Amino acid sequence: MGDERTTRLVLIPSYNTGAKLFDTVAEARRFWEPVWVVLDGSTDGTGEVLRRRAADDPGLRVFLRSRNEGKGAAILHGLRAARDAGFTHALTMDADGQHDAASVAEMMALSTAHPEAMILGVPIFDASAPRLRVVGRKVSNGWANLETLWVGVGDSLFGFRVYPITPLLEILEGTRWMRRFDFDPEAAVRLCWRGVPPINLPTPVRYFLPEEGGVSHFKYLRDNALLAAMHTRLLAGFLLRLPVLLMRRLRSSRH
Repeated sequence: MGDERTTRLVLIPSYNTGAKLFDTVAEARRFWEPVWVVLDGSTDGTGEVLRRRAADDPGLRVFLRSRNEGKGAAILHGLRAARDAGFTHALTMDADGQHDAASVAEMMALSTAHPEAMILGVPIFDASAPRLRVVGRKVSNGWANLETLWVGVGDSLFGFRVYPITPLLEILEGTRWMRRFDFDPEAAVRLCWRGVPPINLPTPVRYFLPEEGGVSHFKYLRDNALLAAMHTRLLAGFLLRLPVLLMRRLRSSRH
């Protein structure tokens, strides 16, 4: 196995995150190199600023996409470039500062010890977490665990993760879905279907108020409708795969 800093990178998708993006990138660079940022059609000027910073920082790379196509599309863009550059794993983290950059090294070390697995961050919420978001995610988590026969997806929505690039790219390139807010839960479920085991790691999460620079593009009705449609689609796929999944669980229970 090669050095983890030549096989694993931090990938940050961003869309109009504002100045909070600079804090997120600076924190990520404190704990890891390289850090790649994919600006998904941002119009807030952050891409140009980061491009200038990257010119003086060999550990930072910035991609500017001309159109906003969603989080999953931005991650797909970054994963393709990472594969072409020889990386095997990517840690994804949100651009809004919610994810704890101090946990990056621990997640990468766990991934290095278990390269066949995906490392799933499980949020440790503090008082800043909106109750609606904390309670509401239990529904998606319940569906994700049913769709994977409870193999151990600790949190289906938390986007702070380390993915093995090859199987995730094969999934993404084989579907037209997973391009927006549906990316995180569908990636976890479909990787489980492919036999990629999840390993959960609790990590702190913080929600910033608008006056603190917090930015959220989550739209309650739109995105929950997207999740409902996604789980309907996944449930159909689950039923088709149920015999295989049951056999796999039976074999694993014997070991």
